[in-house]
Amino acid sequence: GSEMCIRDRGTESLGVRGLCCLVKIRERRIVIDPGVALGYMRNGLLPHPCQVAVGQKVRQDIIKALETATDVVFSHFHCDHIPLLHANPFQLSFRQLPTHFQGLRCWSKSDKDLSPKIQLRSFELAELLGPNMRVAEGCSDGPLRFSEAVPHGLPNSRFGSVMMTRIDMGDSVFVHASDIQLLDDATVEKILRWQPDIVFASGPPLYLSSLTATLRKQAWENALRLARNVDTLILDHHLLRCEEGVVWLNNLRKTSGGRVCCGADFMGQLRLLLEARRSYLYQKMPVPKNWHQDYFQSPEPL
Repeated sequence: GSEMCIRDRGTESLGVRGLCCLVKIRERRIVIDPGVALGYMRNGLLPHPCQVAVGQKVRQDIIKALETATDVVFSHFHCDHIPLLHANPFQLSFRQLPTHFQGLRCWSKSDKDLSPKIQLRSFELAELLGPNMRVAEGCSDGPLRFSEAVPHGLPNSRFGSVMMTRIDMGDSVFVHASDIQLLDDATVEKILRWQPDIVFASGPPLYLSSLTATLRKQAWENALRLARNVDTLILDHHLLRCEEGVVWLNNLRKTSGGRVCCGADFMGQLRLLLEARRSYLYQKMPVPKNWHQDYFQSPEPL
């Protein structure tokens, strides 16, 4: 079935920041959002060594997926969704990409309305991929179909927009809705018009104090609408950066009666909520004073 063909390669429930997946359909292997990050500082703490180790493993998983990929999709240019020319040690760097990466068919969000910093990242990718990098908003290609730009969270927020991907798997339809955070009703409407069976999306960032009660309610209503209208709703990313997100997800499953899960659940793996538990990890497993200094200076693991 199609679930065998969809693999979560890196999300908050797998211990990192990202929303990366691999979708296999017929002769195509499509990697969406091949990027990975760890919050650089969280509660004044650098990533715990245990997180760093998981991050390295996830990065290897993504690189491995890219080794046999035919297509790559960039829903937007935030550093946890793309490889970077100037990556920090917790991100995926251009140097680590498989050699044939430049030959992949690349489907990308446009570089319109980006901040100068993000614009530069899109240029660097465009330089790396050359003519293979195509602006895909509103286009289709075989089983692939891409949305016009939709809001990254709230409409007109400073976070810009993202591109969603619809993949017709034959027996079912998969939608990677990216960082929509369920904060825009019109975007949820667009997803439902695509008639998906499985939706993979970012839930709301409950850890941000800027998320008002009104917005929380809106995200909840939109999550319910999706959960009641699709077979499987996979929510992860921003939602699982705090423990509250786990409770929210479990409540959504109970309230909707639908199949609601995070990326790790979908993959049949244990939830590794390391971003949510950084302070706890430091308490449980104290970190030697120079650990990060030594790590930053050690040669890059192959």
